Amino acid sequence: MIWLLLAQAVPAAPDPVVETVAAMTLEEKAAQLQSTAPAAPDAGLPAYDWWNEGLHGLARNGPATVFPQAIALAATWDPDLLRRVGDVVSTEARARFNARPAGADRRIYEGLTIWSPNINIFRDPRWGRGQETYGEDPYLTGSLAVGFIRGLQGPDPRAPKVIATPKHLAVHSGPEAGRDGFDVDPSPRDLEATYLPAFRRAIAEGKARSVMCAYNAVHGVPVCALPSLMVERVRRDWGFQGFSVSDCDAVANIHLFHHYRLGGAAASAAALKGGTDLNCGSAYGALPAAVRQGLLREDEVDAALVRVLSARRDLGIAFGARSPWSAIRPGEVATPEHRAVALEAARKSIVLLRNEQGLLPLDPRTRLAVIGANADDLGVLQGNYHGTAVDPVTPLAGLRKRFASVAYAQGSILAEGAPVVMPDTALQELRAEYQVDGRTVLARAEPRIDLDLNRAAPGPGVPVTGWRGRWTGRFVPPGPGRYRLVLDQAQCWKDCTLHDTITLTLGGRVLHAGTLPKGRVELTIDSDGSAQPIALELDHRSEDESLRLLWLPPAEPLLAEAVAAAKAAGVAVVVVGLSPDLEGEALQVQVPGFVGGDRTDIALPAPQARLVEAIRATGKPIVLVLASGSAVSLDPGQADAILALWYPGEAGGIALADTLAGASNPSGRLPVTFYRATGDLPAFIDYGMKERTYRYFTGQPLWGFGHGLSYTRFSYSGAAVRAGGTGEPVTLTVRIANAGSRPGEEVVQAYVVPPADDEAPVMTDPVLQRQLAGFARVPLAPGKGQTVSLTIDPRGLSSVARDGTRHVLPGKYRFWIGGGQPGDGPGQWVEATLPGSALELPK
Repeated sequence: MIWLLLAQAVPAAPDPVVETVAAMTLEEKAAQLQSTAPAAPDAGLPAYDWWNEGLHGLARNGPATVFPQAIALAATWDPDLLRRVGDVVSTEARARFNARPAGADRRIYEGLTIWSPNINIFRDPRWGRGQETYGEDPYLTGSLAVGFIRGLQGPDPRAPKVIATPKHLAVHSGPEAGRDGFDVDPSPRDLEATYLPAFRRAIAEGKARSVMCAYNAVHGVPVCALPSLMVERVRRDWGFQGFSVSDCDAVANIHLFHHYRLGGAAASAAALKGGTDLNCGSAYGALPAAVRQGLLREDEVDAALVRVLSARRDLGIAFGARSPWSAIRPGEVATPEHRAVALEAARKSIVLLRNEQGLLPLDPRTRLAVIGANADDLGVLQGNYHGTAVDPVTPLAGLRKRFASVAYAQGSILAEGAPVVMPDTALQELRAEYQVDGRTVLARAEPRIDLDLNRAAPGPGVPVTGWRGRWTGRFVPPGPGRYRLVLDQAQCWKDCTLHDTITLTLGGRVLHAGTLPKGRVELTIDSDGSAQPIALELDHRSEDESLRLLWLPPAEPLLAEAVAAAKAAGVAVVVVGLSPDLEGEALQVQVPGFVGGDRTDIALPAPQARLVEAIRATGKPIVLVLASGSAVSLDPGQADAILALWYPGEAGGIALADTLAGASNPSGRLPVTFYRATGDLPAFIDYGMKERTYRYFTGQPLWGFGHGLSYTRFSYSGAAVRAGGTGEPVTLTVRIANAGSRPGEEVVQAYVVPPADDEAPVMTDPVLQRQLAGFARVPLAPGKGQTVSLTIDPRGLSSVARDGTRHVLPGKYRFWIGGGQPGDGPGQWVEATLPGSALELPK
């Protein structure tokens, strides 16, 4: 008893974070609540930039393992794979961090706070950033997000490997134009049924330590200043214990674009009181003024800063704390083990959409004509928000390695007025030479001028900066006409004092010499079709991030070259689609079908449609490979086989070649609906879910969510359901068997059709068709079978009323369990009746 009393009398040890915050001035506190936080020597804090990216690999900080883009990872339908991908990302982030002393200053993209994953619902294929998401379904998105977050943060919540930041909370999915001041008016039903569930799971199940609020407003209030969401829902209802961060400049947008408050001090006060702890940007520099004006109390600033600095302590990078992850070696980046995961992900993400007459797989001895601008483009491999792949393999390169005979023709550009990378058919005998201090350190043949230099060296023996490169070869146009050559450079945009100088010479004539204004120069030449020597010189002294030689050739000779290649081949592999130059975040592009990073038309762009028609007219079998970050509408009858490759990451070319040759059996499933036409969609700016996604679309799609074929066949039998009361889970069981001759993986999918509620429908109500409530990947050898059991929890059974409340209703439930949605492949219906009365579930 005496010892117990003494133990009770011992005061708790002081929290160094609380003590540090208490000793800071108000101005110092405000500085630490901005994403680029300066050093605070008195507190023992080095400078730290909170902004780092890891969407599908550690991004923007040199060499890294580049996984398939997030939408492609979603096509794997494999949460455990997402966990392993997240684990690689966090390992490489720690490896980069551990290469320098723990107390070193950290600039942008060097920290351990990863602003990923993007779990917004991809409600409309026109959104250019949809490629960053896990698709259109809340359940699939939440399941993959939980896996990825757990991989990022590691198994010990007290010692996170890195900190994950699901974004952008909430109701954020385009258009890109106007996003800074866009106001969304979702119905309570759509908010609860579609836009919030993935975030709830990311926090409640994934235990994400951070969350990012979005640019937009909801019902007139900017999300980053919306306490009903950021405080009441996220912290109170979901139990969030971490820190929140704004999207970049979203706090400033509160007064500059939303006009919700007048002036920076009032906007900052609204954001911090509304639940936003950390400001990406500099707007929180106005917090001291907000306190002095009585708009905010200093203890409210303190509470936010304690949450923010506690993250640095728990990461083991401040306040004398240590982390077990500091043992990760600096060399654990792009290792063979990590690259094997990237290849696995690329293989599993490929979706076989069509395979008429069993054209695929192909015999590796088949003579191929590989056609299309997307067949040999580094950007199409890497997508957006990417690192620099160490040894990227494009589709063309992969097919050349796998198949005995491969001819290549670019065939067309991607979209009218949009230049593409000049191919090796036009840039022949290209040699590159890299020099440091006048000494050649690397010389080699290269297929194109397409360099990713974001804090990365172009090859062994070459430093990251401080080198000169020279490329020489022959410019061999496909025919006479007017050619537009484009020097394109992603320039350093933060803390830059200089840019690279570039000289382009053609036929002995200097076409350009100097820097590139705004990163791009377009040059027009008239050619008689004869070959000319070409040379490009780059003096890489800055942190400019890339250099590409693009072109806009005349259409007819390019098309004729492709038709000739197809006629001489046994099979034409036509790689079409989109690119991160056309779809993405706030892009400066406006060409037919595309504006500002979004699409105005979901059809395959006209130049590529003409190319496909011309190749079809040759009568040769066509394998159409769709490389894109979103659904593209096309005529399935134009090809014998169609695959969705997405933006497949560093190993995309290997995965495609393995799949076409049959070494890998495709097992991906669509995470989005492929609609037939833009006219099937509601207005882009309409955030109502009526006629959106497979859950509410009443039309006939090209291919539905969950669709995907295999080189083998699966059968389903003996489906059964076991149900209890309205508050209890339901268990589905089914026997599946591989009835074909090849090993394969089936993605078993369970869909629920709940009983209809008693509310009278109104014109704007979305009508639920069905909802995904469970899935599992099952590998099976030929002739083998397995009983699969899927448990559906009450939230998976629930319906959302018009007022936004969620209930499990009594009555008859219908369940489909199969290899896709009902009517798409094998599967079985079962029914169960839940007794009792309606049960309301917590928000």
